Amino acid sequence: MPQKMPNIYQQIVEAKKERQKLLAILLDPDKIVWENLDHLIIKINQSPATHIFVGGSIVQATILEDLMAMLKQKTTLPVILFPGDPSQISAQADAILFLSLLSGRNPDYLIEYQVQAAPILKKTNLEVISTGYILIESGNETAVARVSKTQPLDRQNLDLVLATAQAGEMLGNKLIYLEAGSGAKKAVPSQMITLISQSVEIPIIVGGGIVDLQGIQTAYNAGADVVVIGTAFENNSHFFDTQG
Repeated sequence: MPQKMPNIYQQIVEAKKERQKLLAILLDPDKIVWENLDHLIIKINQSPATHIFVGGSIVQATILEDLMAMLKQKTTLPVILFPGDPSQISAQADAILFLSLLSGRNPDYLIEYQVQAAPILKKTNLEVISTGYILIESGNETAVARVSKTQPLDRQNLDLVLATAQAGEMLGNKLIYLEAGSGAKKAVPSQMITLISQSVEIPIIVGGGIVDLQGIQTAYNAGADVVVIGTAFENNSHFFDTQG
């Protein structure tokens, strides 16, 4: 098994206490252009990223393992799995977001896949971070909604989103992930981020629909502890060079 990194969740909690904002770059193995991977990793290492998330709605296992091996060889950033299902588990990672899709009522994504994943995870050295995953309506159908066969929560219904996040915290989730979805037309509303961040004690991750540096800062200002950039960086590895 790979050597275990220091407690990643505790580092996130400490960063929240110190008001240090974190940035994760999300890599979908199925979207990687392998000929450009070396360059992509160089750009990640040069970016302000503090973490790398790896996962997608549908990922081929062999591709995942190849990507993980390359990342562990060429970057020192913590690599955290962001899985769509139990097939997307790699012992080469440092941690895994153990997701429960709280915004939907599909039992596969609430508990069934977690049951399937548990014995696999027990055989690894991965740090398991229980995460309440809440999909927010973003103006178009995202891959998460399509694959999970669930409807996102209404972006105008702040009370429902708040109650969902609070229920996740009460159930013992260590993180709340507010997700607009890959390629979303609209990011998670700032008002929603602020409300949730002021109403739960655990760290808040925000992703989806963030297309520029201003979008990252807006999410931070609203109360996000970790912001995730995926599609925008996939489409432009110079994302952090060309803006400012």
